[in-house]
Amino acid sequence: MTHWWLAVAVIGFSFALTFWLRRYALHKSLLDIPNGRSSHCVPTPRGGGVAIVVSYLLGLMLMFGQGAVALPIFVALGGAGLGIAALGFVDDHGHVAARWRLLGHFCSAFWALFWLQGLPPITLFGASLDIGWLGHVWAVVYLVWLLNLYNFMDGIDGLASVEAVCVCVGAALIYGLGGHYELIWQPLLLAAAVLGFFIWNFPPAKIFMGDAGSGFLGIILGVFSLQAAWISSQLLWVWLILLGVFIVDATVTLIRRLVRGDKIYEAHRSHAYQFASRRYGKHLPVTSAVGVINLFWLLPVAIGVTQFGLDGAIGVIVAYTPLVILAFAFKAGELERS
Repeated sequence: MTHWWLAVAVIGFSFALTFWLRRYALHKSLLDIPNGRSSHCVPTPRGGGVAIVVSYLLGLMLMFGQGAVALPIFVALGGAGLGIAALGFVDDHGHVAARWRLLGHFCSAFWALFWLQGLPPITLFGASLDIGWLGHVWAVVYLVWLLNLYNFMDGIDGLASVEAVCVCVGAALIYGLGGHYELIWQPLLLAAAVLGFFIWNFPPAKIFMGDAGSGFLGIILGVFSLQAAWISSQLLWVWLILLGVFIVDATVTLIRRLVRGDKIYEAHRSHAYQFASRRYGKHLPVTSAVGVINLFWLLPVAIGVTQFGLDGAIGVIVAYTPLVILAFAFKAGELERS
């Protein structure tokens, strides 16, 4: 069954709800005020990601009611996503200590893994690898890292939105090419929810996503990838390839800051995309470049994994190599010079 009507409705609902949230934020003075760690220079309303959360979860409920989403994946997505969004919402409106945020992240990750039944055996360089409970631990850490890196990468106008749309549409295309039609509409519905918000978040942004939205996207995309692993381990590699821009930039930055001895929980502006936005003086060229990389580099490599027999792990190496070079070229993790 197709759900185009639902996707269109989700776009419209997300757009309208973002409009309302922007007015609410302006009325309540919920503004992101520029400071020395910011990548913007104009006070901007925040919290628009709530529109993504609400519109997607409502759409998911309708699909579940129609029998298009199985109970375990519905509970995994809904429970983990709602928990992370609620935690982010509270943090957006006040402050939640880092240790409590991290505890909430691990609880949501455990919840999702419980309903997904953990991590299945994966194929690594042609060999099946089953590491038992260590695999489940790795999967939890992976989900926590993914939702946090998505928050780290939501630092310039439109970037997190473009990434989510490109990754979800790319995954849906690959599902269709592989005959996994039952999986197509879950990522497409998320892309629709993000598109409605993105109209307001397009550079120069009229509203920011906030932690509620970025954390929600990170955990949902992570659950999608682990769900895909139960269908085929090649599909897990596909998701890792499609998410390459965010994974590489955030990971290279984190490693270099750890090596230097920085406090990694402190705010900073040392991601490659942040250096790039300052170099070009605008957010739009960087956000657009990420979209181009996703569609014309990462997506073809991912298609090569599922359609042309490229080993998934080798595909990740092929996809990430130029991204790592770009990360170093744009000084990911270096100290910002005054």
